[in-house]
Amino acid sequence: MAQAAPLPVTAHLPPAAAVLPANPAERLAYGAITRTWLFYAFGALYVVGPVLGWMLAGLAALVLYLGPAIRPDLRARGPVPRLVWVWWAGMLVMLLALWAAHLGWDLGLKQTIKSSVGWAKGWALLPLFIFAGAVLPIRQEVLVRAQCRLGLWTLLITPILFAAPYAGLPERIFTSPLKAIGGPGPEYFSVFLFTWDPESWTPRWQFFAPWSPFAALLGVIQVSFALEERDRRWRAAGVAAGVTMILLSKSRMGLVGLVACTVVPRLLPLVMRGWAWKALAAATASLAVVGSRLIEALQDAVAAFKGARADSTRVREALQRIAGERWRGEAYWFGHGTVQPGPHMVEFMPIGSHHTWWGLLFVKGLVGFLALLVPLGWHVLVVMADAARGPRGRLPLSILMTIVLLTFGENLEIESYMIWPGLVVLGAHLSEMDRSRRAAARKAA
Repeated sequence: MAQAAPLPVTAHLPPAAAVLPANPAERLAYGAITRTWLFYAFGALYVVGPVLGWMLAGLAALVLYLGPAIRPDLRARGPVPRLVWVWWAGMLVMLLALWAAHLGWDLGLKQTIKSSVGWAKGWALLPLFIFAGAVLPIRQEVLVRAQCRLGLWTLLITPILFAAPYAGLPERIFTSPLKAIGGPGPEYFSVFLFTWDPESWTPRWQFFAPWSPFAALLGVIQVSFALEERDRRWRAAGVAAGVTMILLSKSRMGLVGLVACTVVPRLLPLVMRGWAWKALAAATASLAVVGSRLIEALQDAVAAFKGARADSTRVREALQRIAGERWRGEAYWFGHGTVQPGPHMVEFMPIGSHHTWWGLLFVKGLVGFLALLVPLGWHVLVVMADAARGPRGRLPLSILMTIVLLTFGENLEIESYMIWPGLVVLGAHLSEMDRSRRAAARKAA
């Protein structure tokens, strides 16, 4: 099918209006982001994410099918980039691994259907949103402004959340009847003001996330988006909201992400400059003198990091050890098909939770592990190369670094419904890179 080049939908708009939605796809994405707190108030976020993913991907497929017959402001960005198809292949392999595990462990048709629906609401969202971003003309600046507007709402609501535990208000307000549709747990359909940390019995806040550590990583994504905002007031609101989410969630991983996922993409272009390599060589040579002390300091820092929440670290490490042992000994290729309750030593937490990679090995085996590793690793390398050349890859790299960080402390598939704006940006970035390559090839010819 021939693809018509997208029209410059903002060419006729004044600068102040250029960040407003200009087509149905942008309005759908913009409205979903800015209404996050409204959806959360009804316990509907876990429903909205998958529905939006399949709607946007369906619209993208329709746009590709109709080609130039579609309305001008919805025409596709161009052909679907190859890496998008790699994502689709990886997640379909994930589904095949799930079916193979269910068949091998004789889990039955009912459980297989339930798990397949879970795949459609989890792993499938990764290629769905990336595909939609690569095809639909959704501008990055519209998503950035929407995130900053969401940040403003977060700042306005935070004083109420912060005062709740000191005013004697309950942790949980209610659990939505939408939980009847099924999901990972009732917390995905519940509205919380705060939660009590079982280790210190001090309050932690999770905002619109199902739990606090995930809220911190959403805060990292919030900051990453806000740093790309051109309007200083909106940028300040977005950054302040993201930092607030990270600090009040009291998550160690969020603090690491705040620094690493925002600073590294901005420093990466230095690798293309000669003076940076000379400085690196000098720093490397100095390690001969201070290297041992630096290693000791890093070891102390890691020990302090783990000791900050010792019980949490112990449970996570035990879960990973049990998952690894049972994967190697019982289900090497396709895994166990589902998570299983852990023993008392891990507080009965499900084996395969709290870590994407060990979870994949336990639930979907080596096949499922590689089904994510290949597209994610490929995508990281592509975006790193582009970020080293200029600012275009800065936000996509921040998002990918946050996703990678998330995989080492959370389960990516059950949280993809909340990181979808970043996935749309990843798809749009792939399309932009694809167009640049084609333009360079035509120029060279």
